[in-house]
Amino acid sequence: MYNIKHNQESGLLEVENPAANVYAKIYLNDGASMQELTLNGHAIIKDLTPLSYADTYASSILFPFANRIKDGKYAFKGEDFQFEANQKEENNALHGLVYNKTFAVIDSTSNEDSASVKLEYNETNESQGFPYLYNIQLEYIFSNEDFELKVTVKNTDAKPFPFTLGWHPYFLSSNLYDSLLQLNSTSKLVLGDRNITTGTMKTDTTLPIKIAGQQLDDCWVLNSDEVVFHTPNYKLKFNATGDNNFLQVYTPPKVNTIAIEPTTGVSDSFNNEIGLKVLKAGETCAITWSLNIKNNN
Repeated sequence: MYNIKHNQESGLLEVENPAANVYAKIYLNDGASMQELTLNGHAIIKDLTPLSYADTYASSILFPFANRIKDGKYAFKGEDFQFEANQKEENNALHGLVYNKTFAVIDSTSNEDSASVKLEYNETNESQGFPYLYNIQLEYIFSNEDFELKVTVKNTDAKPFPFTLGWHPYFLSSNLYDSLLQLNSTSKLVLGDRNITTGTMKTDTTLPIKIAGQQLDDCWVLNSDEVVFHTPNYKLKFNATGDNNFLQVYTPPKVNTIAIEPTTGVSDSFNNEIGLKVLKAGETCAITWSLNIKNNN
């Protein structure tokens, strides 16, 4: 049986099914980020201590932009805007505005086979660099071998706004050196000074990418929404809805850990417009990222 525990004082939300070896921990006060996830007995997302959430953005939802905006500056419909450059060392705006917001639980269900929680943040004040109102809902859905994250954004303002979306999870392998990434891409971003996109280059992903000790901070333009992470103990398959799919991969200073980040845009998308979308007043946009885990026998 799946159970959901909500500690309102700490803002901690836990989902578990001991019989199925499923467990998740969501921090409502840290942008409703999922800091732990075990599926089918495999701990695939774990706390990154001693690395801090403020430095890693672990499992954060990236909105209204994924990745970086150079100097925090952009123009939209003839008007100039300035985000706070929260990444001080590169003088960039990083990872959007909701990673540190507090989400409310608006619905939850659990039974023998699955559990789901629906969370919400409603922006009622104009933000620096993004003077728009919006509502964002997250639905986390768990079953024994599967996980889904549904993100729905509604423009509650009277004017349109630009946006991209992303998710920033870090995954654990028993041996990252012997792990592989399988994806379908013929184009990879070229990152210049301060990790800002300067163009694209051809790439060949016919063979799986061997992680094998590489220090990765790369972004691929996906031809298919499917990505597979092969580890010695499990195989994790990603899928995404939508037609703008990119994959950012980063190896942090944490052994056997890798960030595999699905996004709908790239660094500096508010300026280069790669993957950028515009949401009109009153309209809604939704995307679902899904995971399926299998044992490696």
